[in-house]
Amino acid sequence: RDLAARTPERRVGDVGRELADLAGAALETALALARRDVGEEHRAARLAVIGMGKCGGRELNYVSDVDVVYAVEPGEGASEEQAVAVGTKLARLLAKHCSAYTAEGALWPVDANLRPEGGAGPLVRTPESHRAYYERWASTWEFQALLKARHVAGDAEVAATYLAAVRPFVWEAAQRPGFVTDTQAMRRRVEDHIPAKEAPRQLKLGPGGLRDVEFSVQMLQLVHGRAEPRLRSATTLDALEALATYGYVGRGDAGALDRAYRWLRVLEHRLQLSRLVRTHVLPTGEGDLRRLARAAGLDGEAALEERWQQTRTTVRRLHERLFYRPLLGAAARLSTEDVRLGPEAARERLQALGYRDPAGALRHLEALTAGVTRRASIQRQLLPVLLGWFADGADPDSGLLSFRRLSESLGGTHWYLQMLRDDGVAAERLANLLTGSRMAADLLLQAPEAARWLEGESELRPRPYEQLRAEVGSVLARHRDPVDAVTAVRAVRRREMTRTAVGDLSGVVTLDEVGEALSAATRVVLQGGLVAAVRAVSARLGEPLPVRMAVVGMGRLGGRELTYASDADVLFVHEPRDGASEQQAQEVAVAVAGEVQRLLKSLGPEPALEVDAALRPEGRNGPLSRSLSSYAAYYARWSDVWEAQALLRAEVVAGDAELGAAFTALVEGVRYPSGGLDDARVREVRRIKARVESERLPRGVDPRRHVKLGPGGISDVEWTVQLLQLQHAHRVPGLRTTSTLGALAAATAADLVAAEDTDVLEDAWRWGSRVRAAIALWTGRPGDVVPTDLDDLEGVARLLGMPTGSAGALDDEHRRRTRRARAVVERLLFGWQDD
Repeated sequence: RDLAARTPERRVGDVGRELADLAGAALETALALARRDVGEEHRAARLAVIGMGKCGGRELNYVSDVDVVYAVEPGEGASEEQAVAVGTKLARLLAKHCSAYTAEGALWPVDANLRPEGGAGPLVRTPESHRAYYERWASTWEFQALLKARHVAGDAEVAATYLAAVRPFVWEAAQRPGFVTDTQAMRRRVEDHIPAKEAPRQLKLGPGGLRDVEFSVQMLQLVHGRAEPRLRSATTLDALEALATYGYVGRGDAGALDRAYRWLRVLEHRLQLSRLVRTHVLPTGEGDLRRLARAAGLDGEAALEERWQQTRTTVRRLHERLFYRPLLGAAARLSTEDVRLGPEAARERLQALGYRDPAGALRHLEALTAGVTRRASIQRQLLPVLLGWFADGADPDSGLLSFRRLSESLGGTHWYLQMLRDDGVAAERLANLLTGSRMAADLLLQAPEAARWLEGESELRPRPYEQLRAEVGSVLARHRDPVDAVTAVRAVRRREMTRTAVGDLSGVVTLDEVGEALSAATRVVLQGGLVAAVRAVSARLGEPLPVRMAVVGMGRLGGRELTYASDADVLFVHEPRDGASEQQAQEVAVAVAGEVQRLLKSLGPEPALEVDAALRPEGRNGPLSRSLSSYAAYYARWSDVWEAQALLRAEVVAGDAELGAAFTALVEGVRYPSGGLDDARVREVRRIKARVESERLPRGVDPRRHVKLGPGGISDVEWTVQLLQLQHAHRVPGLRTTSTLGALAAATAADLVAAEDTDVLEDAWRWGSRVRAAIALWTGRPGDVVPTDLDDLEGVARLLGMPTGSAGALDDEHRRRTRRARAVVERLLFGWQDD
């Protein structure tokens, strides 16, 4: 019937069941013959035959061993010792009758090597002896073998006692230390022992073969079956269907594995039917291949080879995804009570994990896991592990709430829960992100689809500036309305902020890359804002504008060192077009500059950008924009040393390129004065710095906690480097850079700063920048002061990579680094001697 089937893949399950039933009948008959052989003595032993492996799973082949285990109980009036002795005699006779060769051939060989202690152990044991062995001595693989244990012959009551004794061990095995890694190592050892010539053609044991499917399914059953009884099937295909039905394997993956497994079993059957020889190696001879192809319903050996290679590739890919799934190890380490997430167990676990509001957290769990939907089923798998990962963060309650909100936004998509289930790295990244950063959580909730980036590292890498610039150009071409255009451009910046924050928190992006990425996103949003503002003002005037404009980045924007908390410090510069008056150009340019500020900080669905022009000549009292000639006149007659210092980080970021180049050329002589600074101007720099320290620190703030303006903070390092630039850039070309650390490196190379001082200053600047970024990421708002609240201090410490309970250590670490930096600053900036 098998060979006559039109769809042999569908028939494969029936074949395995029918052969297993035949084997069971043969074992029953052989046991009856064995009882006849021993006579009345057999009454001393109630023997049960337990099918294992393919016999137990009802997946037998035409030519297979029949794997069995024997369990015995004393008969009426018999002792246990007598029962074991008689049971052993019966078991040996049973095997002899099954394997004896007659005129009708032999039945199946009976293999009892899966018993406790293997071939070295007693052939027959009592159920209690089996239980004691599995409790104390069994290896990981033995629990996996028990998964398929089934009564096939002999005393049904004894078999039931045996199964009741050993089955609990199967569903507790995943909690054993190293269970997942041991099972994975065992699979690798099996592959390593395949002869090299056989491996590419091994249907059973080779990569992409039957064992890959079976090990994948069994691993998932053992890890998840303890909490989900519906997964406890001894049959591979039935178990695979249950895993797919209840969300433990994606439907597409399960379907591909099902088709591949059925086809591999068909090949196995046809290969064995050819000569009734037990083999699992595909032949190489042309005639044998052609015969096998025809028997499997394929047109020739080429079709067979092609499908074999495709199937191997598919099975191996899915095996590696499922069998080595990172989430399995984390799930296996949980207790059965934790996995089941019953209300009482969940409440106790939440309290033990450190959730501040267990009742509220329990409500979130109930909302996520209620019902019988596939989505709820997958959430029930994920949450026991995620709860532990949330608890590793500084605010597990906030992490769970954010996860619920994100899941409610994305739970209906096909990829979200599948990604978390199948990609443990993505799931752990998400948990760390949601519990470790309010800013990142808020950004993700604004654009939930960004969670997909967690699957790999490529999407978390910052996008190149030129790519963003081209994208903004396309956005501006599509949206002619200024408000719509700016909203779309701000969305680009929000997306890149999200990408950068997630990459930063995932350890994919460095501090330097964060500064570059945030600066690039801010530059393109300023470019879009300027275009939109020109359109808005032009529409109000009803004519093209009589002015060309450029935006100059200052401070951290110009140095490409922005953090999450930074504003955009800028200068606006303009030039009248031909025929336009200076007065007319000035009025229009100021209107455009004001419109840029308004559009970019206005309320809306996308994060606002504060555009600060306070570093312009005359500060807030001066005009918002100046012409190039006005800047030239001002810097020639009125500018102070602090303005030359501010221009050290000036870089054109938007607008007319020709005008920007002219501005850059204009300020070169101001920021890099020929001859450097005389003593009077050096004293002026020091005086202004001292004034900043005494006047700009907020009232009531401990200066030692201020990351930017405090002693040894970011500002100390930047002023020190900038003084060196003002003094020496005219003769050291490397100092002519807007980058703080770039200028510091150039100063060191020119022997202006000792290497040990450079190390201290760079460490302090990087530390301050990281702390400032961590404050913004943790609290969700800009901040320059190391928190005093212990919870906030702990959250910032965790973002800085410090272990749990590091709130006090963060204070000590900050003071240690800044104290060392301040000593260097006092020597290099203020000219104080060590004595």
